[in-house]
Amino acid sequence: MVKVRAFRTLENSLRRMGFNHVAGVDEVGRGCLAGPVVAAAVVLDPDRYIPRVCDSKTVTALERERLFDRITRNAVAWSVAACDPLEIDDINIHQASLRAMNKAVLSLIPLPDIVLVDAFRVPGLPMAQKPVVHGDTRCTAIAAASIVAKVTRDRAMLELHATDPRYGFDRHKGYATKDHLDAMSRFGYSAAHRRSFRPPSLFDTIE
Repeated sequence: MVKVRAFRTLENSLRRMGFNHVAGVDEVGRGCLAGPVVAAAVVLDPDRYIPRVCDSKTVTALERERLFDRITRNAVAWSVAACDPLEIDDINIHQASLRAMNKAVLSLIPLPDIVLVDAFRVPGLPMAQKPVVHGDTRCTAIAAASIVAKVTRDRAMLELHATDPRYGFDRHKGYATKDHLDAMSRFGYSAAHRRSFRPPSLFDTIE
């Protein structure tokens, strides 16, 4: 696991241009077979530097929890939003991810002056936005959002595991691991599963 520390260069340049509140937004859970897709939006305080913020995928669960606490304590504003499996099945995962990011940004108080988004634009936002390719590795605000979203979603998957331990959500968090696929082959879909996600090799025999 290689940590790539994100930088504040882009946020700082935008602040010099007059964008005082610069938000980063990111989502997690797009590729999962179960559970929600979760988005977070974060406006970092330029005067309260948080070291070691980087893409959530490159740090351990323990380090993510520590960073989550520091980000949520020190940020100017932060918020999370989610779309559940029923909504994902209804509108598709891409639209659900965009909807969750839109909700997260519009829940910020105060609203940001500009939003930095990992890779693409979020429809329906009333403020300026800038897509940043590989934003979660290049931009501290987006990296912070990825950590908040990841920790929030992991906690939700632990709650799902507590209500139905058959699938091992505490281990794989809904991703398509062998253990998860084996459990789905045995027990079928649960209420937490996205029924529009159907790996053909496994589900041809599942009703």
